Amino acid sequence: MSISVKIVIKSGSGLLWSEEFDTPGPPNSANWTYDLGAGGWGNNELEYYTSRPDNAVVSNGTLKIIAKKEAYMGSAYTSARLLSKGLFSFQYGKIEIRAKLPAGTGTWPGIWMLGNNFTTAGWPACGEIDIMEQNGSQKSTIFGTMHYPTQKSPNGDGSTTSVTTASSDFHRYAAIWSAASIQLLVDDVVYYTLPNSGGLPFNQGFFVILNVAMGGNFGGAVDPAFTTDQMEIDYVRVYQ
Repeated sequence: MSISVKIVIKSGSGLLWSEEFDTPGPPNSANWTYDLGAGGWGNNELEYYTSRPDNAVVSNGTLKIIAKKEAYMGSAYTSARLLSKGLFSFQYGKIEIRAKLPAGTGTWPGIWMLGNNFTTAGWPACGEIDIMEQNGSQKSTIFGTMHYPTQKSPNGDGSTTSVTTASSDFHRYAAIWSAASIQLLVDDVVYYTLPNSGGLPFNQGFFVILNVAMGGNFGGAVDPAFTTDQMEIDYVRVYQ
């Protein structure tokens, strides 16, 4: 059975690409693939990423990325990490994601991007734009961070903003990206700006990543009573 998801390219509208998550079932394979496995690629995460509908499914107009406490392939938790690598990328413009974040202590949701040369250049030479991260225990704080080889902080350059209803309501997380700067926003309010230049890796195509990790270096200790939680995404839209 074919899966159709609204992919919109409209002349003059500014909307280059959108994923509206309108069709129930698995995420559209024309737009998303999966990272599979355990450990979080150096982040000491506790989940095993799968491509099962138990961990990633579209229903009632939203994508649910679901973290679960369950023994699976040697890990204590499962979740999903979706990426548009090799399917969709863009250079410069605005990307906006409307999402509701998990509330469970120890969950670490991320909405972020990596440079297309990740496979050949490696990290952080490829560049990383973290549009939204939520710490495992600070559920009212939104983190936005840039990673690149000459960053001054070992943890990246960025800032935080307070969103007290991040886990109970939908909010719009966005990046406005040009050759001159990268701005990070929540609900149209800019809270961090990084000056861009030719010496930084932010002048190439980037692909999108959506995931929920468990524990790890940023997620921290997981609530022993945790059973399941999710990040719910209404849409991903890219404007140029």
